[in-house]
Amino acid sequence: MLKGFYLTLLLGPVIPVPAPQPVIDALKGVQVTVSAGQRSGFQLSFGLSKSSLIQTALIPAGFFDPGIRVIIMVTVNSIPNVIMDGIITRQEVSQSNELGQSTLTVTGEDVSVLMDLIEIPLPLPMPVEARVALLIAKYALFGLVPLVIPTIFPDIPIPIDRIPLQKGTDLSYINQLAKENGYVFYIVPGPAPGMNLAYFGPEIRIGIPQSALNVNMDQFTNVESLSFSFDGLSREQPVVLIQEPITKLTLPIPVPPLSLLSPPLAVRQAPSLKIKIVENTAKLIPPLALAKGLAQANQSADAVSASGQLDVIRYGQPLSARGLVGVRGAGLGYDGLYYVKSVTHNIKPGEYKQSFTLSRNGLVSITPTVPT
Repeated sequence: MLKGFYLTLLLGPVIPVPAPQPVIDALKGVQVTVSAGQRSGFQLSFGLSKSSLIQTALIPAGFFDPGIRVIIMVTVNSIPNVIMDGIITRQEVSQSNELGQSTLTVTGEDVSVLMDLIEIPLPLPMPVEARVALLIAKYALFGLVPLVIPTIFPDIPIPIDRIPLQKGTDLSYINQLAKENGYVFYIVPGPAPGMNLAYFGPEIRIGIPQSALNVNMDQFTNVESLSFSFDGLSREQPVVLIQEPITKLTLPIPVPPLSLLSPPLAVRQAPSLKIKIVENTAKLIPPLALAKGLAQANQSADAVSASGQLDVIRYGQPLSARGLVGVRGAGLGYDGLYYVKSVTHNIKPGEYKQSFTLSRNGLVSITPTVPT
């Protein structure tokens, strides 16, 4: 088994190819950020000199122009991990009089940025799932494979009654449909380079946890830092307003944070000190109004958060966002399972570290032990 980590960088229009060796040699740092609820992004930094291939040929030829596709893969302990498949959106060159201090920095976002460029209003007289799958299929050339979960409360339009019209870009419209149904939409790169899973469905907080994060455990400690916070004002009690069809009375209905795919991770749930009316629900049918309220209830349930940093080689694998992970050594109140809200990969020659944020709904774990 190969120890340590190895970086693979591919660049090119539509179908990227391995970067030339002078580009790899000039690479000073890689940063990739993956966060639940936001588009993933990346930044590459390269050293420049007057006679370097990047300065004399690649920049003038458009090798790092906006629109170029970038795939970043890291192999840790012989296991490859595609951590980014994105598009360059910005290029910056910083020239310096000091030797070796000139740099080229390229910034980009994941391939979903391509879905947010063109606005073409289209009639889509079909169920929500079919609309989403059809829009994703337009980007099959960039390896997007749709994983569309049927909505809990189907909305099948009758053409003689109404025809749904897409407004905005493909991405904004899909995000709108996700919000209306209490779902999320995001893109996960991999598992093979060039492939991307386009997920439309409920936020899933179940599954096999990743290797535990150990703190304050002497030789078993595998994180460099880890701190916790409990925000009593973060959790809200959503209330949906539903109009009774006969009397036309508006009835307020509190919505509990219940979801089979997002169960509570703590015994002592944080109290709901704030009450918030969910907007634009009175004219919806009751099932859709409740779905919108459930989504907001689950989003605000995470009152406990944690942030820290780890060395990937010591941890043994990259920590993945949008999954579960166990924490050990933090005490009875804060030990247990957490949802990985975001991770940032920071890669330099000979160094691979990650900063991360975790979240859950309260104190004291529902599980007595976590996988190591």
